[in-house]
Amino acid sequence: MNVTEALRKQIKRRSFLKAMAAGAAGAYVGTSLSGCRLQYGDDPYNPLPVGLYDEGEWIPSGCAGCTTWCAVTVNVVQGRVTKVQGHPKAKATGGAACVRSNLAIQQLYDPDRIKVPMKRTNPNKGRNEHPGFVPISWDEATSIIAERIIALRNNGEAHKIAVFRGRYTQLNQSIYGRVPQILGSPNNISHSSICAEAEKFGPYYTEGYWNYRDYDLLNSRYVLCWGSDPIHSNRQVSLNNKVWGKVMDRAKVVVVDPKFNSTAAKADEWIPVRPGYDGALATAMAHVILTRGLWSREFVGDFRDGQNLFVTGRTVSETDFVEKETHGLVRWWNLELKDRTPQWAAPLAGVTSAQIIRVATEFAELGPNVTVFMGGGAVMQVRGAYNSMAVHALAGLVGSVDNVGGSIPGTSTAHQNLPDAAPFVDAAARSTLGFPKVDQRGYRDMPSLNQGRSGGGVVTNRVADAILNDDPYQLKLVLAYWCNFNYSCPETDRWDRAMTIPFLVHMVPNYSEMSHYADLLLPATHHMYEQWGYLAQKGNTYNNLWVSRPMIEPFTESRNPETTVMWLIAEKLAARGFPNLLDYFVTVKDPETGRAPRNADEFELYAVKHRLQPIWDPAMYREGDRFDGWEDFLQAGVWNNGPYQFKQRWGGNFATETGRFEFYSETLKKALEGHAGRYATSVDDILNACNYTVRGERSFVPHYEEPFIHGSESEFPLLFIDSKSRLNREGRAANCGWYQELRDIDIGDEKWGDVIKVHPMDAQRFGVRDGDTVRVVSPVGEMQCVLREAKSVRPGTACKTFGQGHWAFGHVAAQDFDRKTPRGGNNNAVMPADYERLSGSTAFYGVFRVRIEAV
Repeated sequence: MNVTEALRKQIKRRSFLKAMAAGAAGAYVGTSLSGCRLQYGDDPYNPLPVGLYDEGEWIPSGCAGCTTWCAVTVNVVQGRVTKVQGHPKAKATGGAACVRSNLAIQQLYDPDRIKVPMKRTNPNKGRNEHPGFVPISWDEATSIIAERIIALRNNGEAHKIAVFRGRYTQLNQSIYGRVPQILGSPNNISHSSICAEAEKFGPYYTEGYWNYRDYDLLNSRYVLCWGSDPIHSNRQVSLNNKVWGKVMDRAKVVVVDPKFNSTAAKADEWIPVRPGYDGALATAMAHVILTRGLWSREFVGDFRDGQNLFVTGRTVSETDFVEKETHGLVRWWNLELKDRTPQWAAPLAGVTSAQIIRVATEFAELGPNVTVFMGGGAVMQVRGAYNSMAVHALAGLVGSVDNVGGSIPGTSTAHQNLPDAAPFVDAAARSTLGFPKVDQRGYRDMPSLNQGRSGGGVVTNRVADAILNDDPYQLKLVLAYWCNFNYSCPETDRWDRAMTIPFLVHMVPNYSEMSHYADLLLPATHHMYEQWGYLAQKGNTYNNLWVSRPMIEPFTESRNPETTVMWLIAEKLAARGFPNLLDYFVTVKDPETGRAPRNADEFELYAVKHRLQPIWDPAMYREGDRFDGWEDFLQAGVWNNGPYQFKQRWGGNFATETGRFEFYSETLKKALEGHAGRYATSVDDILNACNYTVRGERSFVPHYEEPFIHGSESEFPLLFIDSKSRLNREGRAANCGWYQELRDIDIGDEKWGDVIKVHPMDAQRFGVRDGDTVRVVSPVGEMQCVLREAKSVRPGTACKTFGQGHWAFGHVAAQDFDRKTPRGGNNNAVMPADYERLSGSTAFYGVFRVRIEAV
């Protein structure tokens, strides 16, 4: 029996799911999920009956609980998931998986999961409005969507259709790519800019790489974690937790972060930089490296006569220095670094000049086998783009870029695109595809320079402003899946007002804040257990790709938004005279048989087989692990490529304008001038519109920018620090009992609670005490939680972990779900909606102040 047949035999309707489905026709009562909430005959969180404790079967899959995207194996006993562990053959993760992957079991069996399609009956929308959801069939739901699509196309308004994407698998090329293209909409809006775009900015405009980086940690001699917490909440956290002891045996670990995070607790040194002042610290460290002659001669080059002319306050002739793999070092020195002394930086960054000198010296002396592990905390700030360049440029100075023990781009993934959809794009679609995207990317004040292109990157949080201001136009139909922007985007009330759009379709496993505004609510499959999909990610100098599959029967009537839901909509469109989408889908054929899909399930299977054919088909083999066909690959469940071969881009092969690592960024200069040209203005004018203070040639080098912070110090005396939980599945875990019970795994946090942490001196200063319920007030909102005094927090700051504050995510996440009373507060409710505009990234860190009042 092959793997596919075995899966089909194993997927049987379980008795406890039959009992749940019996209540599917119940009405939506009050603001609870009565009738649309599961009624278990047995508690899914309790241990299995003794008779079910057999060995079961371990089935490969993958976890999308964060962007580590770990390959895992899942233990299934008599059709029920019991355990998750790391895939032992996944080289990028070292066979490890973190606690978040096990939380997915509770997500799967969450009583608050949506189990049938539901239609809104109350036309009024608002947090205090009763949606009046009633169960309907998939046939009715997809018919309603198809009719709205047809109407918009007939009116020449297909551009007013949008797809909102949160987390995803690589089968999203259907819903996110081909579907809007064929319908005629330019609006595929992802979550990326609330994730990490500013973090990618610095590496791209120095070395030409816009993506997450890999790190050769096991060969590093010095690990400088900057605005990141590698063993807690960053990418590669599973691998890092497994190998961190070995890392520390070999390397010195230093953490630059205003909060005492988990990695800092195990580090050799913690540098509690003031929020927003990372650029001052980074440029001062670069100054030390150059004045002390500690740069890499192999990578950077040297003065012609070998004499170090980098002297504080003095300019240097560019002709005196011969560069090798870099461009513009002397110009950077003259424009920015010559006056950025440790003594200048110390009062700004809030650390001593002696510490700056010592850390910079130790780091450079151990180069080039050193790691600059940069995270969002240092760069997702209003003026964070140049911080991103400055921090990453330290790696360039010591020659650790694309080198042993340093940062590397990682290896490639051998997959292919779905078939071209262009032949199925009709004249009506072509007439609306040229409209600007609704997120205002590429506006004069929002360059969003993804990979050098004006308007090249998404600006997720600006969609709310675009809708509210009808600029560039109003959306009339949104297909949103695996996202909850009403919770996950700053200044959340904007999204509550924006989601009163004419028609919102929300396709998710769980009811959420965004669901509350939906017109149709469609139950989505869980990516780890109930659907086909795949993801690839780098780590440990390898790249691995995993494939998930439906290993248990899908949860009641849930379907995959990326594939099967789109097929059902395509069928309804074809029945109404628009066959193009369905005609396209049937071109996605089974690579083994050549058979076209006849139904939604076959389309999903053929789509994943098609995209992964270069991996499993021996005739298309390119690189990495070899397999003898689809069944062989499916049995393994994971593909590895690597290890990475270092110095591939040395010798003029960096993807920059000069082919070198750019300290003076010709690549950024070209991008900024291109964007300014669109508006017949200057680069200086663009930077002014983007809230940057720099002008002239300094615009093209890493430099210090005074941070822009919302709220005056007199009215809001504490800088707010947004922290991430070790348990967060990107904000989607709060309805799991294990999440709440283990909340105290995060430093200073508490089980089943929500706290804000301040230094004892600040608590005394503001007349609040440990354990008080407090009101946290910002320039844009307020929330309530419990105050805890913590010496692990820098004086003058208030630190709070993101993850609580849900009012519509379920009976565990909320304090009182029926009354929409949240458990604690949502950080985004008090966070101003602002941006690092050069990358399009949302600003989450070092961006605003708060005051704390006793309730």
